[in-house]
Amino acid sequence: MIPRRTLDEWLAYCERQHTKSIDMGLERVAAVWARMGRRFEAPVITVAGTNGKGSTCAMLECIARQAGYRTALHIKPHLVHFEERCRVNGEALGAAELIPHFEAVEAARAGTPLTWHEFTTLAILDALAEARSDVVILEVGLGGRLDVINIIDADCAVITGIDLDHMDYLGPDRESIGWEKAHIMRGGRPAIVGDPQPPARLLEHGAMVGADLWLLGRDFNFSGDRQQWHWSGRSQRLSGLAYPALRGANQLFNAAGVLAAFEALRGRLPINAQAVRNGLAFVELPGRFQIVPGQPTLVLDVSHNAQSVASLALNLDAMGFYPRTSAVFGAMRDKAIADFLPSMLPLVDTWHCTSLPTPRAAHADELAQQVRSALAAAAKGDAPHARPPRDVRIQTHDEPAAALRAALAAADAADRIVVFGSFFTVGGVLKEGLPRLDSPHGRASDAPGAPGADERGREPPDAA
Repeated sequence: MIPRRTLDEWLAYCERQHTKSIDMGLERVAAVWARMGRRFEAPVITVAGTNGKGSTCAMLECIARQAGYRTALHIKPHLVHFEERCRVNGEALGAAELIPHFEAVEAARAGTPLTWHEFTTLAILDALAEARSDVVILEVGLGGRLDVINIIDADCAVITGIDLDHMDYLGPDRESIGWEKAHIMRGGRPAIVGDPQPPARLLEHGAMVGADLWLLGRDFNFSGDRQQWHWSGRSQRLSGLAYPALRGANQLFNAAGVLAAFEALRGRLPINAQAVRNGLAFVELPGRFQIVPGQPTLVLDVSHNAQSVASLALNLDAMGFYPRTSAVFGAMRDKAIADFLPSMLPLVDTWHCTSLPTPRAAHADELAQQVRSALAAAAKGDAPHARPPRDVRIQTHDEPAAALRAALAAADAADRIVVFGSFFTVGGVLKEGLPRLDSPHGRASDAPGAPGADERGREPPDAA
């Protein structure tokens, strides 16, 4: 008899079922999935990559829904609530709806040790398989070759930009990391590669397994000006498209890959041009260059590696002039912080370094020292980017919400605050709801009806 548990209790239970937080390999989890007896009848799209996975999944979901399809989506990690990871037709499943699927995993595993990530992913896959959707979109976690999602044979694989991240597990360079992510490809099925300079080993693996490789610049492409952009695939063209509602120049790479995936699946999942236009216009994804209305300007971005932080800096620079910019910055200790700080230094006048609620995170004092070292290198001309402002200030805080309050207290209406460095940093300022900025010195209050924090805001082991 499986004891009844709340979702919070199940998540805590899952943390205790394996001695490791990450146990690379698919044999155990594949055996449990086989005993569960589930399968997906609808087309499945898997999305791997270092950056852009969440945006790609969100655009796939929104365009498909605009075309009238019922969607099932697994996206990760969550910002505040675990339920964010599992959506059916655009709506997160509630905690009570997820509980039977945790029970199904427990019944099928028969004592097999599963990590938190494996257990929870199987529960979500079980929920999505039951949803009877028209299309299933699955975001791959760490890597690809040994990630839980790779037990599913997808009808189409999408691989976004490749950069250096999770190097302890995936290898020391883009070639190694690309090879790991290439393993979501399947023979005879389309594999969309959105990286403009894909690692050679990624392409070699795709050719070896016989995947139908769609390469940016060869099989699909895009171009644009300040008002609109254009996309072309193997046999389809779309012109005069409005830019995606998700902000940032990098989003066109993601959108181009999304449209290639839909062309590749057009025999089973036809999408018309109006659905594309509406989907790009209405897509939302919290924490990806999200600009919060009010004064001062508040930007939320989960960027946490060199490529994504460089994109953030580029997007911030394109916003125009702000008298002062403050950064609320928290990051994992295992990230290459010294590599991505230089791109932000020229933009930030005050650093609010914050600790985060997980043992993996760097302490606020450590981050402050990293910023000081980067500033010293920039002052000597050793940094590859422009010099930072003079008289840069650095403060430390125990948690992101306190850091944001301090930044708001010192900001004028015309200033800008950017929150970045980790899902935990952005999640920490959203845990009591979306901040509402309504005064020249930035008094922040919770948006009416915003959800409060709960125990499901604790560390997801796959978060960055």
